[in-house]
Amino acid sequence: MFKKLCMSAVIALGTTLTAAPMLVSDAQAERIYDAGNRQWVERPTRRLSQRKPHKKFNRRSVILKTSLKTGSIIIHTDKKFLYYVEGNGKATRYGVGVGKEGFGWNGEVSIKRKTEWPTWTPPAEMRARERKEGRILPASMKGGIENPLGARALYLYKGNRDTMYRIHGTNQPWSIGLNLSSGCIRMLNKDVEHLYSKTKIGTKVVVIGPGQKTNKYFTEITNPLAALFSGG
Repeated sequence: MFKKLCMSAVIALGTTLTAAPMLVSDAQAERIYDAGNRQWVERPTRRLSQRKPHKKFNRRSVILKTSLKTGSIIIHTDKKFLYYVEGNGKATRYGVGVGKEGFGWNGEVSIKRKTEWPTWTPPAEMRARERKEGRILPASMKGGIENPLGARALYLYKGNRDTMYRIHGTNQPWSIGLNLSSGCIRMLNKDVEHLYSKTKIGTKVVVIGPGQKTNKYFTEITNPLAALFSGG
């Protein structure tokens, strides 16, 4: 069941949902969950921009036990991993950034649209919310290296309804492994390009939200040799 875990993010069916990348000014501190250290921390934005994701978030091949079909995508938001099911007990695992505290969600959705170098159009609700915090977001931004949606975007739908959530690239590589977005799933540009090339329209995406158990969908089997076959 498609579910959002923050009342401020629950908006009536048919209206715009709060989602998209988050932009922060250099003068501010941001409270984030650092998955590498497994704790919530407050860091000035200048320090965030110098952060390097933990090596465990590098793209790699892993052994995965799942009943989902080859080509399906699983996102484990607590661990900050996205899995692309390759079949034959294997998956490609990518590190991701996910929703900040209060913007987590879970559910089964599908990819209905794919775009290279997408235009970013932040929802009116997001622009209003950020304006109150002193951050002015553009009504629209064309695709390009400065665009917060990065190199590729995969658009997530529940049935025929656009959830307004995306799997997308980022121009903030330091954000991988953190709870920082307003609900979208962000990836390194090189990783989202890799995933984009493998993903078809109609692909099933399972999002396992904060605190939820994974055993309904998959079990990752520890394999010390898997790192040797990392996609880099």
